[in-house]
Amino acid sequence: MTTGPATPAPTDSGPSPSGGSEPSAPAPVTAADLLARVSGCTPVSRGKYRKDRGSAATVPVCGTREAVYWKADMDIDCDGRPGRHCNAATDPSFSSSTAFAQSDGRALSSEKLPYVVVPAPSSIWDYRDHGVRGGSVAAVVYRDRVSYAVVGDTGPTDIIGEASYAAAKSLGVDPDPRSGGAPSGVTYIVFKDSRVTPLEDKEAAQTQGERLAREFVDSKD
Repeated sequence: MTTGPATPAPTDSGPSPSGGSEPSAPAPVTAADLLARVSGCTPVSRGKYRKDRGSAATVPVCGTREAVYWKADMDIDCDGRPGRHCNAATDPSFSSSTAFAQSDGRALSSEKLPYVVVPAPSSIWDYRDHGVRGGSVAAVVYRDRVSYAVVGDTGPTDIIGEASYAAAKSLGVDPDPRSGGAPSGVTYIVFKDSRVTPLEDKEAAQTQGERLAREFVDSKD
């Protein structure tokens, strides 16, 4: 008995029979998306913070179900492990310690790790009561840029608006601890009950930050 030509085996190339395609990944959250989400403010602090010592207290900490946030300036926190740019010679206020340590017990590196600073607990506000701790994930917005960071240090009880050398650099802000920083226009968003482990894993902060920012922008509260 004879047979006809063999039928070619099917391949995975080309569109599916239904004509559909795999869904594309969602577009990254933009600075405009986040700023629109935090355009209002429901204060969660009992009072307001100063941006700098001697200035008026004008900055409240605001909150939603998913995050706390504030809008301030950016001073450069060069504290932590000494490096080329952050040390006692470059920063008159330098401290070799940070409130939170990395997984090996050493202080964080301001030059390498994007981190933000929260005010030390006080009668104005206690970050610990709002799902924030060392390693919590933060989105920092400046102009048209978004950078993801962790909570890495605490600052004075009455001043707000500070981030690490690496965080400033990632946003295009001059990171010099003496002359750098931004005088205004910086928004800090810290996602409640989030945490990067180990704290120094900046790639994990980026991945978690992108996911949490998308959930935050898409939420309706």
